Amino acid sequence: MRRINTRELDREITAQPPKVTRQLLNRIYLYLKPYRLQVGLSILVILFASLLGVLPSMLTGRIIDEGFIGGNFTKLVTLIAASFLVLILTGLVGLLQSYLGSWLSQNIGKDMRNHMYGHLQKLSQGFYSSGKQGEIITRMTSDISGVQSFVTGTLTQTIANLATLTTSMIAMFQLNGALAIVAILIVPLLIFPIKLVGKKRWELTNESQDLNDEANELLNETLSVSGQQLVKLFTKEEAEYARYSSINENLTTVKIKEATVGRWFRMIAQTFVEAGPMFIYLVGGFMLLVNNHQGLTVGDITVLVALMSRMYRPLMQLMDIHIEFIRSLALFTRIFDYLDMPVEIENKPNATLPTDITGDLRFNNVTFHYTEQSPILKGINFQVNEGETLAIVGPSGAGKSTIFNLIPRLYDVTGGEIKMGGHDIRDLDLHFLRQNIGMVTQETYLFNASIRDNLLYAKSDATEEELIQACKEANIHTFISNLPDGYDTEVGNRGIKLSGGEKQRLSIARVFLKDPKILILDEATSSLDSLSEGLIQEALSSLLKNKTSLVIAHRLSTIMSADKILVLEDGKEVERGTHQQLLQNDGMYKLMYDTQFKPYLNEERTLVSA
Repeated sequence: MRRINTRELDREITAQPPKVTRQLLNRIYLYLKPYRLQVGLSILVILFASLLGVLPSMLTGRIIDEGFIGGNFTKLVTLIAASFLVLILTGLVGLLQSYLGSWLSQNIGKDMRNHMYGHLQKLSQGFYSSGKQGEIITRMTSDISGVQSFVTGTLTQTIANLATLTTSMIAMFQLNGALAIVAILIVPLLIFPIKLVGKKRWELTNESQDLNDEANELLNETLSVSGQQLVKLFTKEEAEYARYSSINENLTTVKIKEATVGRWFRMIAQTFVEAGPMFIYLVGGFMLLVNNHQGLTVGDITVLVALMSRMYRPLMQLMDIHIEFIRSLALFTRIFDYLDMPVEIENKPNATLPTDITGDLRFNNVTFHYTEQSPILKGINFQVNEGETLAIVGPSGAGKSTIFNLIPRLYDVTGGEIKMGGHDIRDLDLHFLRQNIGMVTQETYLFNASIRDNLLYAKSDATEEELIQACKEANIHTFISNLPDGYDTEVGNRGIKLSGGEKQRLSIARVFLKDPKILILDEATSSLDSLSEGLIQEALSSLLKNKTSLVIAHRLSTIMSADKILVLEDGKEVERGTHQQLLQNDGMYKLMYDTQFKPYLNEERTLVSA
């Protein structure tokens, strides 16, 4: 199985600006397609708003020529009233435009978040074990928020500015072509540096995003319950503060550069924009006063100056929109990159969904690796019949936990097959398979919710009696009953309000409630005291009579009660048998027993004699 290195993937993506390809635009369009009617309506509203935007300037010219110069007060009042009505209509159209933009961005953001979250849920365990959570959260939150801003800001402004530019230029040429040409002579001086400014902004944007990912990762690691505890225990508060302060300082510097890039160009461009009316007044004055140009009025010159300002404003904004457009494409690219990550664990088209299945489990020549150069499992073969318990022992790195992760298909085998009830687990419906497997790991995970909610995660329709029975089997019911809020007690982030043993027993109760065909215990009793473990083992012995169970445990009692013991070393089976058989073999198991298990036995004997 290929491990996914999301940091390398990010560097590949952000090494250069995204290419505007038909494929990329088509993928973006797919998110707009369900709302094409609303998009069309929004564009029509923008175009209508642009047409309305020309009217105040045109009416101003008529107010000057027909009202003041023409000396017609009635006409003056009529034109002013018309201008007032245009302003009200423009405001109403602006409100409609703003609502449509917000509605579109929120719905597109909703679709992208749902799509992304659904896809992330399908990715294999390898993605999460090799990726960084901070980057995942950034893609789900700030990147998609950036896309929403693209819809409400960049896309809408681009259309609006182009419409404003077009309507202004048409109106100017209708009034006077010569003066219109004078007004647009400055345009090349504004457009030429856009590409250079955009390239620099792009480089700074990439650097800013990388630093933002790094900051999010640091926050996620050091401000989590376990992370902050580790920081305190190793007195690393100052060191972690220095790390964050350094990243924050660099991020601030890059953000300032990003905000001010091209400021000299903007200053020069603004100077040309402000000087534009002077050229219009100069040329218009020459045409009107020296050449006595027929058809040109003072009102026309005033309208042309107003339209010129109306034309330059979107030009200046289009410079930033060009940069924002590239930034938005980068966000789309980052999101699509995650969505393009292959779903390696999924149902076959015609997955088998049995009405019932036995808990028989068989490994046939199973191999597994992340990379071919580093195999983890090397031809594992064993069978566990329904109702039997198989204990797997071996040194760290032998492949014990890997075997357990393969059974519910958190990973898929790279060779051989695993059969459950006679079916290759890859042929079974994935939901059905996992519903019939219960796992209790050494590291217990509880949601920041009530005890009841954490238990119902295993079976949402469980009755109160079923909850109580499961907790009694796990020896946790008495403890819960003595809490002020009982089963409605909040456990805190990752169960921080409970002790290690209480969390573990609650986790075991959750699996009991699920009532699976196969039970997997990965050091499941490691956090329990001797008394609690004894009660749990008693409950397990009755619970597991009709279930297949696989256990990893260092406690001698768990190993001795297993029907079979499989000894692994370096991903291979080196021994198999019962406890007594393996002790007689004088092999790996005997060595482990003498160095690891025997002290536990001596300790238990001492406690009994005392």
